[in-house]
Amino acid sequence: MIATAGKTALDPIGARFARVRALSEALAAPLSDADATVQSMDDASPAKWHLAHTSWFFETFVLRDFVPGHAPHDPRYAFLFNSYYEAEGARHARPRRGMITRPSLAEVLDYRRAVTEALIAALPDLPAEARALVALGCHHEEQHQELLLTDILHLFAQNPLEPALFAPAPKVPVGMPGPIGWREHQGGIVEIGHAGEGFAFDAEGPRHAVLLRPHALADRTVTNGEWAAFIADGGYAEPRHWLSDGWAWVKANAIDAPLYWRQQDGVWTRFGLDGRRAIDPAAPVTHISFYEADAYASWAGARLPSEAEWEAAADTPAADTAADAGNQLDRAEAVEPRPGGGFFGDVWEWTGSAFRPYPGFRAAAGAVGEYNGKFMSGQFVLRGGSCATPRGHARASYRNFFYPHQRWQFTGVRLARDV
Repeated sequence: MIATAGKTALDPIGARFARVRALSEALAAPLSDADATVQSMDDASPAKWHLAHTSWFFETFVLRDFVPGHAPHDPRYAFLFNSYYEAEGARHARPRRGMITRPSLAEVLDYRRAVTEALIAALPDLPAEARALVALGCHHEEQHQELLLTDILHLFAQNPLEPALFAPAPKVPVGMPGPIGWREHQGGIVEIGHAGEGFAFDAEGPRHAVLLRPHALADRTVTNGEWAAFIADGGYAEPRHWLSDGWAWVKANAIDAPLYWRQQDGVWTRFGLDGRRAIDPAAPVTHISFYEADAYASWAGARLPSEAEWEAAADTPAADTAADAGNQLDRAEAVEPRPGGGFFGDVWEWTGSAFRPYPGFRAAAGAVGEYNGKFMSGQFVLRGGSCATPRGHARASYRNFFYPHQRWQFTGVRLARDV
């Protein structure tokens, strides 16, 4: 348990809240004020904004709505740090978050401390509804921890100096994996979606039945070495394996390798949070778009799994389904995919499934009902979590989602095929 000065030990939700808040600040600790302020593209947000927005979430939906007499730390922050909640009113335009040079990083950290202390003080008297929002806020902040890291990676990649956020982790020699093995499923009716025990985001339910055709899933994700073979075979140079939109994206953006890859003297390198290094051919390929994942699957004589196929395979005792399995984010340290297996950690895995509501889905009332439901259009589902996903955050029913061209997250691919 975590104790606070002058108070008894926190209950489990309070202890979790304190841990989550501390990890966000530890991840941002190596950053200068300039590092934390700049925005490298519209899809990314400054680290300072992530730190402030997650505080705004707790201040708005818990302290403001459930703590009588709570005064906002700064009334102007409601405009600056609201993300997309229409019910909360006007907000600063997303593409211009990098223009917020003030408040400074130090002032944002002061804001975080004030919100953290106020919420911990209020916890003993909060009703169940508010405590549920604290739990939601913790999972929400964990999502932003991953975004903070991937957004900083994208920002640092724009700097010709290619600075490292973390010192490289010691390399443990790992042999090349053997050929992909296949886990067959006989098909039939299975149930997917959150079963109702423990926390889940609204998009993970309701649990429902789906019919699967006989199929097989690869026993691991595609590696850097295998992806290099795809490149060498002209994978980015001819259209026959690409969706029409994907090929147009390749041509319009001169795409010829995963994001952050560069060939130097015939050797492929990649840029990561630990700087630029030669690719590890045994490690999972990452920073690929849905278009690239689909093209590779076609080239390999396979396809992308549906999210139902993925969950049916992952939601079994033999598939490393525990929340603490795999290579995931434990603390502020070097973050990179590494050779291994299992369904959780290293890279988010693209599926061929559109991010749409499950049968019977209903958005929650109020502003928090905007959390996922309004984004169920034009995006594809990813499963499994990554090396930047906080440990304990993902589960078999977790549905991540991005647009098909996006690849600044730690995204990879596991193949599927019909049987």
